Order: sequence, then C-alpha cells, then structure tokens
Amino acid sequence: MNYWLFKTEPGCFSFEDLKNRPDSTEPWDGVRNFQARNFLRDTAQVGDRVLFYHSNIPEPAVVGLAEIARAGYPDSTARNPHGEHFDPKASLENPIWYMVDVRYSEPLRKIVTLERIKQNPLLVDMPLVKRSRLSIQPVTENEWRIILTMAGVDGP
Repeated sequence: MNYWLFKTEPGCFSFEDLKNRPDSTEPWDGVRNFQARNFLRDTAQVGDRVLFYHSNIPEPAVVGLAEIARAGYPDSTARNPHGEHFDPKASLENPIWYMVDVRYSEPLRKIVTLERIKQNPLLVDMPLVKRSRLSIQPVTENEWRIILTMAGVDGP
C-alpha cells in the first residue's frame, strides 16, 4: 500500500465536496505536472490511502482521509477543448495526462496545519515541508502514522 498527500484549493474542490459526490467518489483530474502525472499513472493503486490537504488558504492543513478507488487512467479533461484542463497534444492514442478516482473516508478529528507539520522534527523530510508545489505527493508510512497521531486518529 502507498500513502499520498493530495492538495486542493477548497474554493475549487473541498473535502466536503468529495463527501457530497455520488458514492463520495470523484475523478482527480486536471493534474498537469509530469512528476505528479507519473505518480497517478504508474504508482497509485486502489486502496492506497490519501491525506486530503487544503492549500492556498490562510491556514493550509490536512483536513481528512480518502483512498484511491480507481487506479490511474487517461484524464479525459485533457481532450475537452472547452475545458480549463485542455491539452491540444492529448489524444485517445496518446493521452499524456492521467487521473485516479478518490473516495472520501473520514474527516480528521483535529486538522493538522502546515505549521504544525513544519514544527514536527519527524516530518522535516516530507515534500510538503520542503515546499514542494506538487499537488500529488508521496508520504511514507511513518509520516502517515505521525500525521494521524497528530490528528487524533487511531490506527492506519
């Protein structure tokens, strides 16, 4: 099993939005960074756990838990010429961009702010702490457990 941190701006798509989708599941589309795309295409698998992170707000934070419900598949939004994620180079034969489906699991009892994460010496190696702008980031199992502990969640 892999562990991830998925960033989103809550004004665009929030954890509550995910909860309110049919089956509390939504395609995670629009990723337009090759490293993040490679994670979605090559590594993310059904059952992987996700830290749902609200970014670009006054107090960025991990606010909930989700899981991968469908492994990587071509991102159809890249082929929609009227959509904001259109890529004229993408085609059925050469999709370029990939997405996964993400399913809501549970909110955190206590959100874990970026500030709290940065203050924890056990989390200094997280890409998030190193100011990575990637919207999809791997998280080690140890980092996952530490953040869950900080959030007051028992178990994996």
